[in-house]
Amino acid sequence: MKLITAYVQPERLGEVKKSLYNNEIYKMSIHNVLGCGQQKGYQESYRGTMTEVNLLKKVCIEIVVNEEYVQTCIDAIIEGAKTGEIGDGKIFVTNVEKVVRIRTGEKDEQAVG
Repeated sequence: MKLITAYVQPERLGEVKKSLYNNEIYKMSIHNVLGCGQQKGYQESYRGTMTEVNLLKKVCIEIVVNEEYVQTCIDAIIEGAKTGEIGDGKIFVTNVEKVVRIRTGEKDEQAVG
């Protein structure tokens, strides 16, 4: 089992979800986050004072999948999130040692579904 964590542009979330759904991946957690990377932020004027904004809004998508869905999930996220511009995001894949479904007590692959 793997945990796939993706950071994408907020405006691309709808396309990412659509791409995941088209690949039969429905279970996910989504968080609004702030972060910085290669974009390094931007400057804006607030009440006549220039301010540097270096923490940009992103969306964090977390998905736990069985091994056979890892590449499908990655490809679906890329398909939905990619614009070809700096700031499209990143995908991290990490191992998951154990999963337990609270309602039924199912464990590991059966709990992930």
